[in-house]
Amino acid sequence: MITEGLKGRDFITLRDFTKEEIDTMLDVALQLKADMTMRRRHDDILPMRTLFMMFFNPSLRTRNSFEAGIFQLGGHGHFLQPDATRLPTLEGEDQGYGSERISDVARVLSSMGDCIAIRILGDKVGWEYDKSLKIIQEFAKWSKVPVINMEDNKYHPCQGMADVMTLRELFGRDLRGRKLGVTWTWGSSPKKPIAPHHDFMYAASFYGADIVFARPPEMHIDPEIEAAIKENVELNGGSYSVVENMEDACENADIVYAKNYVCLDLLPPVTSKPEPDEMVKLFAKYKGWIADEKRMLMAKPTVQYMHCLPCERAAEVTDYVLDSKWGNACFNEAENRLHAQKGVMACIIP
Repeated sequence: MITEGLKGRDFITLRDFTKEEIDTMLDVALQLKADMTMRRRHDDILPMRTLFMMFFNPSLRTRNSFEAGIFQLGGHGHFLQPDATRLPTLEGEDQGYGSERISDVARVLSSMGDCIAIRILGDKVGWEYDKSLKIIQEFAKWSKVPVINMEDNKYHPCQGMADVMTLRELFGRDLRGRKLGVTWTWGSSPKKPIAPHHDFMYAASFYGADIVFARPPEMHIDPEIEAAIKENVELNGGSYSVVENMEDACENADIVYAKNYVCLDLLPPVTSKPEPDEMVKLFAKYKGWIADEKRMLMAKPTVQYMHCLPCERAAEVTDYVLDSKWGNACFNEAENRLHAQKGVMACIIP
């Protein structure tokens, strides 16, 4: 494996990596997946390595893919619930005997193991948009070993890797001429993160796709990330456009990526506190935004539906779409969390 320049690196956002570096990690991931299909063992890649996994939020795919992945590479995963220890805190947020400074936690864990992975977002940071990323960056500042972002309010790089791996399996390395219909959908909860949309489009923007992003006027994404997506598509032969109805995104699409996410204008720092009730009212204006059979039939006959999961059935997507042939890529995407993260770990953990 050619991993020069990657060993010892933090994996906090895809924006920290070049296209070539992302390709290297994906190449490793695809090889490891092929090996697993052939029942070839690769537990000699990271023997005796320890991965500390800090989950401030619940998880199915992320926890199990990381725990299985480090084991299959020869190491071991420690599942850490911060509530079962003392809450790691930033400077100025100490809680007497109830917390421990992140600088201390990071130095201790990095002296005992080989990598620290962290998931923190949403309620755990009072929906302060930038705070969860700052916490992960603070861990990275003090850690002597690589830090992996398992999702914050802004970024979900592990999901982005699995997404583009799935696209590569479907279409190859070059996505030029492929239309990705990406859309916001209705959802009953005002707590679904925006990070998966960010990293799906950012990761795909490296490969020449034509991204058509549908969302109600109030549901913009982070302007900084949107600018980065636009820059990438211009450099890589693709395109990016924003529309305000789902049909324009779904028409003649190769992929329909449809998911609900929060309204950034109803969260801190735009507002003084989260406004979930107002968000629910806003969402209700667009209750018809759902990935259903009618919209999928507008796409190409070979179209696939994608979603990071867990999805809200009958809100984001109908049962028929998810459980039919259209949903196959969605579950391949979930499986690829395992393989993509193995590719990342194999490349960055010394």
